Amino acid sequence: MSTIRDFTELDIWKLARITCQKVHGLKANITVAKDYALYDQMNRSSGSVMDNIAEGFERNGNKEFIHFLSIAKASCGELRSQIFRCLDRQYIDKPDFEILVNETEILGKRIGSFM
Repeated sequence: MSTIRDFTELDIWKLARITCQKVHGLKANITVAKDYALYDQMNRSSGSVMDNIAEGFERNGNKEFIHFLSIAKASCGELRSQIFRCLDRQYIDKPDFEILVNETEILGKRIGSFM
């Protein structure tokens, strides 16, 4: 059995990174870019998911790691809510919405299982 030596080896961190990159890609959509407050909030919450996984991994002990995973999971839920706001404001189309919501649901479940 191999031991994970770095947070970048964690599948949940890798998935969080991909989701974060997709959220950043929304900036290319001019409508989202015009609603800077929402885009900025989404950018911060998606970054919070991967950053809290990393920070928790670097802590000394499972109790602290689980605490940071809980924060990451909450940020994932926050991001999912923001994606609904994008759909409601017609900043993203239904297929892109479904992809992002599905990814955040999977990520949240995987973080929960990892905890």
